[in-house]
Amino acid sequence: MDISRQKRAPIYEALERFKKKRVVPFDVPGHKRGRGNPELVELLGEKCVGLDVNSMKPLDNLCHPVSVIREAEELTADAFGAEHAFLMVGGTTSAVQSMILSCCKPGEEIILPRNVHKSAINALVLCGAIPVYVEPKTEPRIGIALGIESEAMEETLKKHPHAKAVLINNPTYYGICSDLKKLTELAHEYGMKMLVDEAHGTHLYFGEGLPIDAMRAGADMAAISMHKSGGSLTQSSLLLTNNGVNADYVRQIVNLTQTTSASYLLLSSLDISRRNLALRGKESFDKVIKMAEYARSEINAIGGYYAYGTELINGTSVCGYDVTKLSVYTQEIGLTGIEVYDLLRDEYDIQIEFGDIGNILAYISIGDRMRDIERLVNALADIKRLYEREQLPSISGDYIQPEVVVSPQTAFYSAKKSVPIKESIGSICAEFIMCYPPGIPILAPGERITEDIVDYILYAKEKGCSLQGTEDLEAEYLNVLDGMIR
Repeated sequence: MDISRQKRAPIYEALERFKKKRVVPFDVPGHKRGRGNPELVELLGEKCVGLDVNSMKPLDNLCHPVSVIREAEELTADAFGAEHAFLMVGGTTSAVQSMILSCCKPGEEIILPRNVHKSAINALVLCGAIPVYVEPKTEPRIGIALGIESEAMEETLKKHPHAKAVLINNPTYYGICSDLKKLTELAHEYGMKMLVDEAHGTHLYFGEGLPIDAMRAGADMAAISMHKSGGSLTQSSLLLTNNGVNADYVRQIVNLTQTTSASYLLLSSLDISRRNLALRGKESFDKVIKMAEYARSEINAIGGYYAYGTELINGTSVCGYDVTKLSVYTQEIGLTGIEVYDLLRDEYDIQIEFGDIGNILAYISIGDRMRDIERLVNALADIKRLYEREQLPSISGDYIQPEVVVSPQTAFYSAKKSVPIKESIGSICAEFIMCYPPGIPILAPGERITEDIVDYILYAKEKGCSLQGTEDLEAEYLNVLDGMIR
């Protein structure tokens, strides 16, 4: 990385030059620097609304960058050790889907774990590729899916040698890391692209003592959520390419779904955040690691909670752990993660990232302060004292491996009917249903609905999980394939 070049922020600098000019706007957006929408100015501020501008020659164009955006992409690639970087304003969802769409065509296979984010399976609905799921093991105490073992991947590759790509989510929402370098080498041995959903791994590129990042592991493409741990604005992300991947073709794929009216607020936030991480990332993430490890130690000292970490590493299904993730198992105090999540928000004014059946996740990043960590620890101790009850029977909080009967695309676009969830057992699901966050589908189109899956959905709903993805907003009915034999 060229540190002297990393001091530049070309999009930000172009916007600063633009501000000094008295340009009369006869283009979009229609609020005309906020003059047409005073409430918006009051909410966001005159400076912010004044920079919500349209693409123009001095500011370049995200769909076909030739000047300041192109330079920002080059600086980003240099900072992340990639051959090319795309600035994404459609979130990491757009980056994940662009990776898959650039590798897979209708009827072609892609190998991936089932506990991927919904954006990956959505991409299969769009392109018609066929998923081949490699099943991760589950940690028996806390019920979360672990990483993909190399032996399981190699066995799957042998059975499906004509698959076009492998996609791995690394690290997972819970901080679990696979042996990414070994998995990448295996994929390449079989002539497949390695795609990495690295939504929760921006900091791996800049912090020390953390698991290996996708580019250093030799992956071909990676989707990065800069807005999660990198400090940029929500919805701003990156797509990295490597190993001679045709970046010009990938841009064509990106432009199939990404907006032609890119937000310069999002673009400049990516530009500034990349500069910040390149210049100060190591120092910043050293502090994040120390805060997370301190919180983990203090929470475990309370008793009843289990804030897990590097002790999970076993060299096979867990080859690394992202210690910045403060994931805490809660069922030993008799509360589900979603119940603790709700108590923290409603009774203590603390908003954590998510709660599922068994766990909570507090996202610690460059903007956190030690006093806020103390407040979280004290609140968890208080919740245990006031709300603890008899321990729950262990319930898997991550996913149940379903049977794939037809492709996601076929199921999604086929004739379907709506039935009550309890009456759907044995049918083939024709839509998504998931707890969000984390956004891992409990069921995806084309999968058989079983009694265990229905029981899990009903339990999650009873405990207050936000069920999404169904056409029925109350998630009381499921769309299933009409006429499919049970």
